[in-house]
Amino acid sequence: MNKLERTLQLLDESTVQSPSGLLRSKDSVRYLQQQAREEQRQLGASGLGESMMLDSVQDVGLYRTVGELEPAGGGLSGSQLSLVAGSTVSYTNANVREASKQLCEEFLQVLQRYSNASDVFEATEELVKSLDDTLVQLNNASKQLLPTGRERRLHAEEMWLNAERDTWRLMICLYRDRLITQKQDSEMDDLPLVNSEQTIISHLYGGNANLREYQIIVDWLEQMALRQQQTELGHYMNRTVAWENTLHQLLEVGQTAFGSGRALVKGLDPDAPIREKLPLHDLDMEDQTQLAKQVFRAIRQGRLKEAQIKCENYGQAWKAALLEGWRLHHDPNYDRENVSLAREPIEGNPRRDLWKKFAWQMAESRMLDPYTKATIGSLCGHLDSMVEVLSEHSWNDMLWAYLKAQIDIRVESEIRSHCVKSYLPMPDRYWNGKMSLEQIFDALEAHKNARISLAAKDVDKVIQKYIMLDDIPELMRTVDGWLEGTEVVLIPQMLRFLTHFVMFLRQIGKTFQEDIGDRVVKRYVEYLSTLGSAHMVAFYTAALPPAMQLLLYSQFLQTISDSQQRKQALEQAYNFGLDVPTITVYTVEWYRALEATEDELTPIASGRLTELDEQKISSLEWLTFYPDQRGELLWQSNTLIRYFLARRSIEAARKTFAVIPADTMELIFTHYGSKDDIPCREEVSIREYLCYQTYLAAIQGYNDWCQLFYNGKPKPPPAVKLSNFTERVTSEHREATYRKELSNWELRVAELTNVTRDLLYNVLLFPEAGWLVDTDTTKPPPDDDEDWLHRAVQMENLRKLCIPEIVLLLHQLHTLTERYSENLLLADVLSSETRKLYSVFPKHKLAETLIKIAESSLTLMNARKDPFVGDAAKK
Repeated sequence: MNKLERTLQLLDESTVQSPSGLLRSKDSVRYLQQQAREEQRQLGASGLGESMMLDSVQDVGLYRTVGELEPAGGGLSGSQLSLVAGSTVSYTNANVREASKQLCEEFLQVLQRYSNASDVFEATEELVKSLDDTLVQLNNASKQLLPTGRERRLHAEEMWLNAERDTWRLMICLYRDRLITQKQDSEMDDLPLVNSEQTIISHLYGGNANLREYQIIVDWLEQMALRQQQTELGHYMNRTVAWENTLHQLLEVGQTAFGSGRALVKGLDPDAPIREKLPLHDLDMEDQTQLAKQVFRAIRQGRLKEAQIKCENYGQAWKAALLEGWRLHHDPNYDRENVSLAREPIEGNPRRDLWKKFAWQMAESRMLDPYTKATIGSLCGHLDSMVEVLSEHSWNDMLWAYLKAQIDIRVESEIRSHCVKSYLPMPDRYWNGKMSLEQIFDALEAHKNARISLAAKDVDKVIQKYIMLDDIPELMRTVDGWLEGTEVVLIPQMLRFLTHFVMFLRQIGKTFQEDIGDRVVKRYVEYLSTLGSAHMVAFYTAALPPAMQLLLYSQFLQTISDSQQRKQALEQAYNFGLDVPTITVYTVEWYRALEATEDELTPIASGRLTELDEQKISSLEWLTFYPDQRGELLWQSNTLIRYFLARRSIEAARKTFAVIPADTMELIFTHYGSKDDIPCREEVSIREYLCYQTYLAAIQGYNDWCQLFYNGKPKPPPAVKLSNFTERVTSEHREATYRKELSNWELRVAELTNVTRDLLYNVLLFPEAGWLVDTDTTKPPPDDDEDWLHRAVQMENLRKLCIPEIVLLLHQLHTLTERYSENLLLADVLSSETRKLYSVFPKHKLAETLIKIAESSLTLMNARKDPFVGDAAKK
């Protein structure tokens, strides 16, 4: 319990009235105390106790390893602990995932609207707007689901979106200056000695790009602090007097309800507490502390005018005037050419050096509170006073303090070098505090506060650091380390930012390692592939080199199985300029190259296909969507059919053949105009396709014949004992029906036998050179085509496998239907020198086949028929 609370307990419940009206009532004091506690609770939510938290958004430290977050001297800080353990999530992860996907869509739309390099900053501002809208949506969603009285904390990805939005804003400010302002700056002449400090500094800012960037960063940091400050305790009373409680006690001795038992100051001038070494009234001391914090907070947010208004509303106009002493002096009447009686007002402080000397002493004084010293120090370049207050806060606050000091030193040095005035000297510590931006970042990384040193390693801080340093090559090397290592977890939101950052650099013509940029975009495309959005994958894949385009988009196509979605994916690829023919062929060949496991290689008795077989066959659909790829479709389908026939998987070969649309050959002829213009590859593919069509038709015909021959034959009626006339009539009817069905079956078998015989002979007597034999052509074959070299060997092996099988099927067909004489004709076909079918038989198999044919001849002899085939029989 502090002194103020103990004092309140001594008061009566009634409102204390003051004759002079200067003393607050007890209710108003309690209200102010409650407001102050609420403010302290909000400012101290990050675990920093009573210290003021200027950067309300926690650092994005979730994406470091937990070991890094633990300082050497103890446990985690409050904000980092909440990140590691999981922040209070007031909305579901589905909201975050949906917002993430929505941002990806919106970023793509922005890039498509602003495709010209001249529109790069307009596009970046649109990206910032998209992030703003998303953050508003997430905030509204969290408020709806947040239980009453529960503290609102930011989700980890929401914190990243805040950091990303600020980073885009920094890039807009810095690169607009680097690309536009710096190019417009012409060579500036040296400034002679002048009397106006404003003129000197205007010239300095116009010619010194580094100083201008320092100021841009400071403005950016101040704007961030202003946006992040959500609640603020305002002044207590409008146009009041300073130290009203002390004044009341001095005027009304013994009649003050909040009287202090100790001796108070006797004077009320600004220096009285220090000069007399006596305190103010307890309530005034509390007010003084609150005012000092509010004024410094306003300065940190770049709101100097608001800080002065607070001082005036507190009755301390002298403090508002104190904040004016830093302004640069400028007398517009000094160099005016047209002399007239009217005089223009003088701007700034003509004795700014005197003010600055004493401001420096105030910042070093031990008699003032830390926030007052920090306020004065921020206006006179005193770094230590600002660090004393901000060292327990955030990386942004510390960077702001360092840059404020560096700007002040450079401005003061320029003024003293070019102004005709003589100035009071500044202490050596002031001039020795000059640092480069690289030294500032090194100091932050080595800061004794673990929260700040660890924050310097956060993804957003590292990116911002190198953007400020304009060291993009080093940033890209760091990003490459993130991509390859495990120290930093790059969530999809980070990949989205890094990808668009790379595209931003390319648009502005910034030189960096393109291979690293490609790897960044590649990782983002891999994430987009998981979302299943073809137009996003196609757009960003098009930003990669051709080799990466081929691999990435093919990987994306491998995730799609629906025909309509496949067609849309190829349309999007065409729209964004991807090499669709090469990608689809690569995808089909990738599936075809997959090797089956030992279990999958084992033939399945039921004829059911393995999952891998289904994938190989399904992949051929990628070549069916565009007519100019039908030739490639035939080539790939034939290759896959050879693979299946070699495995004796007839069903898989049949399904592969069914993938080829019926109009394929017509489209090929239409595409090339005439047969003579068809390339060699397509020509042999057409012939091979017809060979497989003939073979599969023959096998199907034989299967149909077997089904009819073995399963279609009617069964004779069972024998029954006839005991009466009715049963005899019924039995005769059944017998007649059976004989009729048997006669019909025999006719169907004879007819189907002829059809099946012809289908099987179509394979053996395939036109020209024969089945699976290419005809001689003058067209040049493809050069160095590995598939072409293997094709001839595979086709020869298939002839050795399939033709003997067809011969045996013909022999079995003739034998089962007792057409022995036709088996003798088969011997002539095998021995014919036109096609040399005997050459595809191994010696032992050819001998077995001839023995079977000889058995047919012997059967004819036993039946007293001609065992030889004459010319009439051949016909």
